[in-house]
Amino acid sequence: MKHLLISFVFLCSLQTVQAQLFKKEKITYDANQGRGTTDFKFLRWGYFLGINNYDFNFDYNEDLRDIYVDTSPGFSVGLIGNMRINSFLDLRLEPGLFITTRELFYSEAYFQGVDFKESDLSREVKSTYIHIPLLLKVSTKRINNFKPFIVGGFSTAINLSSNENNPDDNSKGQFRTKTSPLFYELGFGIDFYLYNFKFTPSIRGLFGMGDELVRDNDPNSPWTSNITKLQTRGVFINFTFQ
Repeated sequence: MKHLLISFVFLCSLQTVQAQLFKKEKITYDANQGRGTTDFKFLRWGYFLGINNYDFNFDYNEDLRDIYVDTSPGFSVGLIGNMRINSFLDLRLEPGLFITTRELFYSEAYFQGVDFKESDLSREVKSTYIHIPLLLKVSTKRINNFKPFIVGGFSTAINLSSNENNPDDNSKGQFRTKTSPLFYELGFGIDFYLYNFKFTPSIRGLFGMGDELVRDNDPNSPWTSNITKLQTRGVFINFTFQ
């Protein structure tokens, strides 16, 4: 899936670049089949497909070996609602479904004086987020069929796999996190104006704003007692169609 998306981005970009850079006659598209540029509409709609990579950042009580996080690329899909403020500013809502998996690996130093099995040294954390960001998009002046931009804002999410209210904890193999974390986001991208639509590849970083860990019932739990704060970090590569 990742390779198919990258190939599509390359082909679409190549078409526009060829028209803008290698032809004497410049071709300007309005992304709306000649009916007028979509940029002048007060409200615009679209959708996105993407790849995400979520990580965890830990703060610790004691100086033990860091908990290692093995990350895996996940899949993202969602809708876009864009409100035009002026030629350079847009307010954007991008609700989407984000699916990812992380695996935590603990050092044996966390289990000193405690009987443990090999399986206790790892925990799989599957997450399915309903992700809801509110973003401000700041664009440059359009250059032929290109318009670079930066974007930033705040977001929340509903983690359908958090198990926050699950009575079972790590003693029974269940790593728990909070259901509704808060984040801030920063990123950049480029709008490509094609004849039929506007295509936008972008990359964005996500940073947790609060502690997301649900601690085990045992205050001396080897899995959670040394963690003072757990926060999500993430990178999104999105491909937007409007």
